[in-house]
Amino acid sequence: MATFKFRTPIGETDVRKPRIGDSVYVSGLMITARDQAHRRALEYARAGKPIPVSFDGNIVFHCGPIAAKAGDKWKIVAAGPTTSTRMESYEAEFIERLKPRIIVGKAGMGAKTAEAAKKFGVIYCDFTGGAAVLASQRIKEVKGVEWYDLGMPEALWILEVEEFGPLAVTIDSQGKNLHDIIQGLAQEKRAEILKTLGVSQ
Repeated sequence: MATFKFRTPIGETDVRKPRIGDSVYVSGLMITARDQAHRRALEYARAGKPIPVSFDGNIVFHCGPIAAKAGDKWKIVAAGPTTSTRMESYEAEFIERLKPRIIVGKAGMGAKTAEAAKKFGVIYCDFTGGAAVLASQRIKEVKGVEWYDLGMPEALWILEVEEFGPLAVTIDSQGKNLHDIIQGLAQEKRAEILKTLGVSQ
């Protein structure tokens, strides 16, 4: 297993190098986006309306951060990942239209996202759940916040990060999905155990 360090903007050639199980650290521009932000961004893109931040070559973080404001400056207090399956219905089109290069979240994504990752040159990475405060320590600066009318967790938080990670590659640009592989192995093992116990399925 290899370790990769990327800085935005990230090119397709670079992001096609990691494979499932590899580790990644990212620096540069990371933009939080949960389901409501995905929905609005796609509505804007379909209508040809400008989106206030470019995702092209950047990192999307499935995250609803907790932020505090001191004067005119925001600080991220906690930045734990959101369960990414919430975004599965949006992600393939989001990748195609808005061209992010790395998606970060937790708990994996499905077949449509994996196919889009293969087609357009994207990787999905898991960040450890429960490490929200540690994640915030890798955020150097809040560059801005957009669509705050959606609420703090659903807004687009534009973050500058430095060596954010380690992230585990669980969908690579070949379309391989580590979560699916592990689930398949678990099902095989379950069948073996039930057979040993004499339990019919």
